[in-house]
Amino acid sequence: MNKRKEITRGVKFVLFSISAGVIEFASFALLDAFVPWTYWPKYLIALTLSVLWNFTLNRRFTFRSAGNVPIAMLKVALFYAVFTPVSTILGNYLAETCGWNDLLVTILNMAFNLVTEYLYDRFFVFGKTIDTNKKASGHNKNSAR
Repeated sequence: MNKRKEITRGVKFVLFSISAGVIEFASFALLDAFVPWTYWPKYLIALTLSVLWNFTLNRRFTFRSAGNVPIAMLKVALFYAVFTPVSTILGNYLAETCGWNDLLVTILNMAFNLVTEYLYDRFFVFGKTIDTNKKASGHNKNSAR
């Protein structure tokens, strides 16, 4: 394992996750401001938008995987099949029962998601297909010009 490459990979993941976090936070804040729903439906919509964004960017640029997209998406869906109910139930409990601020609860969920998803993606989703796409091998559509 190349330490410099792994540090770069981690930094890319964090930066793309921040962009996904902006999408999640902004969509949650908009829903929170304009829709009179409880915490959980707002959170689920915002989370879904950020997951789609994050998966797409990290697959291509961070993990540079040429692996089977449906299988990778299924693996990510399995992660969220566990993460989503746990974070939704806990988040709803903290926001609705304990009276915590909805946005604070969302930020805490996002931080937990960042760490656990990186480890899951790095070692399970893309572990065997890291650096296998054309971008990783130095080929691109414009290289023949």
